[in-house]
Amino acid sequence: MPRFVRRLVIALVVLLAIQLVPVTRDNPPDRRGPAAPPQVEAVLKRACYDCHSNETVWPWYSHVAPMSWLVAYDVHQGRKHFNLSDFQDLSPETAAKVRAKAIEEVEAGEMPLFFYVPLHPAAKLTDADKAVIKTWK
Repeated sequence: MPRFVRRLVIALVVLLAIQLVPVTRDNPPDRRGPAAPPQVEAVLKRACYDCHSNETVWPWYSHVAPMSWLVAYDVHQGRKHFNLSDFQDLSPETAAKVRAKAIEEVEAGEMPLFFYVPLHPAAKLTDADKAVIKTWK
């Protein structure tokens, strides 16, 4: 068997084998939302909810390793830092700090993440979207 064919077979076997590694793609049942004004809620749902809520829409590639590992990691980290589904559970002081940090990251262009937007163009925030988010009190 030629070396190229042997390497291709090995690569395919490895690719198939890594599909067996379990990945947690969960959407906990609590879906209350942040109780934001409707125009803010609309922007948050479009640009933030996939990574920062319990309402993640898991795309097809989130079921194919190794992308599934990266997507699941990013979603779980996003929820850990800022979960819009749990936002109403925060104290008013903590909620104000979290909102301020989110607005700061949006204004700095840190959110949404640069590698997320090409696959989810609707998540791109315009200046008008950023202005709406800044009104969130």
